Amino acid sequence: MSQLMILSMLIFFAVSVPVAVSIGLAALIGVGYEGMTWLVVAQQIYAALDKYPLVAVPFFILAGNLMEASGISERMVEFAKSLVGGVQGGLAISCVLTCMIFAAVAGSSVATTFAVGAILIPAMLKHGYPRPFAASLQATSAELGVIIPPSVPTILFAVSTDTSVGELFLAGVGPGILIASALMFYVWVYAKRHGYGKNDGVGRLPVGQAFRRAWLALLMPVIILGGIYGGVFTPTEASAVAVVYALVVGIFIYRRLSLKILSQTFHRSVISTAVIMFIIANAGVFGFLLNRAGVPQALGDWLSMLFTDKHMFLLGVNLALFVIGMFIETSASIVVLAPLLLPVAMQFGVDPAHFGVVMVVNLALGMVTPPFGVNLFAACTVAQISIERLMRTLIPFVLVAFGCLIVITYVPWISLFLKELVYG
Repeated sequence: MSQLMILSMLIFFAVSVPVAVSIGLAALIGVGYEGMTWLVVAQQIYAALDKYPLVAVPFFILAGNLMEASGISERMVEFAKSLVGGVQGGLAISCVLTCMIFAAVAGSSVATTFAVGAILIPAMLKHGYPRPFAASLQATSAELGVIIPPSVPTILFAVSTDTSVGELFLAGVGPGILIASALMFYVWVYAKRHGYGKNDGVGRLPVGQAFRRAWLALLMPVIILGGIYGGVFTPTEASAVAVVYALVVGIFIYRRLSLKILSQTFHRSVISTAVIMFIIANAGVFGFLLNRAGVPQALGDWLSMLFTDKHMFLLGVNLALFVIGMFIETSASIVVLAPLLLPVAMQFGVDPAHFGVVMVVNLALGMVTPPFGVNLFAACTVAQISIERLMRTLIPFVLVAFGCLIVITYVPWISLFLKELVYG
């Protein structure tokens, strides 16, 4: 039965059936093959969605869209440019820095791509950066949106595996900073080598003035993350706080959110949330059937025989997830694969929070690799360029991020030092 389900899902993928629908159809085939009552489908859909941490998903998506619409992201960009704009390549570096700040609230790489890219891609083009470079940089930098907490894929991993959301959020801080630092260093070297960005400081605001304009925007991640780790509210409650804060600032202080803009923002957020929830619902049925067939145990036994130690297992997982991430959407990959792989990883002595970060970072690379990289499509839309034209400039960015992934995989301290500091 499990072989039939997996084969059916792959066939649906091959004929371009949407991921969520493919998973759902494969699950229905499994239910029919087993002769089970169709009530099981409704029961498992309900069980998959009836999880309190999932409440954070629509709120963080809405918070990211509100930040874009209210001008909060624009002021974050101004502040980042004031800090590093004077360095050669500073405008491109500020793209990475802004994505890093924006990620501390939005939790979504696509939202980060549109919110930051709509401002910085035109600015980089105006300052002479090649269009393929600007689009590749934005797509890769936006990857930080799902690594630095709060992160929607991290929440999905926590829900799928019954892992602590707070521990996973803490584990994402170090890897996010590492990847951001590596990208900024590469951008600086690239600008120096090719002579770009010599006039990036033109038109930037002084740091003090930029801070005065952006301090309310910058206070947002401080409140959200400070509240979570200070024990004031849970990560789920923090998502609602982020929405309320963005609404108050956007309506009453920046005065950028009209009823028309709010309507459009809510509409976009509902669609994005529905897509993710539909994937989770169908994956819940799919996962139930795989568990019933004993697939997790069989997979664990097979991987234990295939890999003799933790390091080889992690290498194999990284290579497999890198390929999977190219073809399957991140949320679907996590809710299907995380419950299967985490028990095996724990058998090899891998910390659940560390493995969660490795999995999220790896699948996040799929967002910037063809043929189905959502960040690529978003960045190409903003930059008005075809994916084919940016492939050559994209490869070094992917290599930098993949190099960071290998370091994160084999140096667990990067992921776990904050967790151990807070939780002991």
